[in-house]
Amino acid sequence: MNSTTFHFTGANVLVTGGSNGIGLAIATAFASAGANVIITGTRQTAADYENELSQFTYRQCNMSNKQEIADLTQSIQKLDVLVNNAGQVMPNGGDEYNPDVFEETLQINISAAFRLTQLLKPLLSQSVLPGGASVINLASLASFFAVEFVPGYGAAKAAVVQMTKTLAVHYASNNIRVNAVAPGLVASNMTAPMLGFDAMTKPHLDRTPLRRVGQPDEIAPAVLFLASDASRFITGHTLVADGGFSAKG
Repeated sequence: MNSTTFHFTGANVLVTGGSNGIGLAIATAFASAGANVIITGTRQTAADYENELSQFTYRQCNMSNKQEIADLTQSIQKLDVLVNNAGQVMPNGGDEYNPDVFEETLQINISAAFRLTQLLKPLLSQSVLPGGASVINLASLASFFAVEFVPGYGAAKAAVVQMTKTLAVHYASNNIRVNAVAPGLVASNMTAPMLGFDAMTKPHLDRTPLRRVGQPDEIAPAVLFLASDASRFITGHTLVADGGFSAKG
């Protein structure tokens, strides 16, 4: 991955769910571009993860816990970029057709992002980052296409796209841009259970013009672009990075 075209020296960035997968790739890219990066995870310390996270400031935060979200915001003094990346399918292995699991999925994947963004709005509005402060939400192909076994996750990710548009309009006068990135099928802890089964991946790859699964470091540059001065006239947009999957009707 080449992040040398992006310059975030001295910028303060928060990436939720930055301990693994796409979140870790995004956090690493921002750090490589000179930013001070805070990441969140559900484990007690950064040392509890297999990944090397020492270059980041780590904060434990369970996105289903309102108090932990509030505590997280109180621990931050300055912020230029918020990346709402944390998400989960089938919390605790639950069936999303169970109404309780469905509601928990919405809490983790949409309500927590809204709550955190609203709480951090005052800090973001004080940013002097060229192009203004940015909120980048992580959407999904499930925002646009039905994934039958995760009705809650799909509903939440569809809501992410609409929330991005609404907050972009509402925050514009505060010098905050709000955009989203919708990855296609990307290798990560979340997708690992399905990637080993051809019956699940082959139909997706057959429809994907690039004929392969994406990598986390192929999503990170899209996030950095949307947070950069190069995209200063872009807000309310969801950038799809899916190898061409959605190009086919």
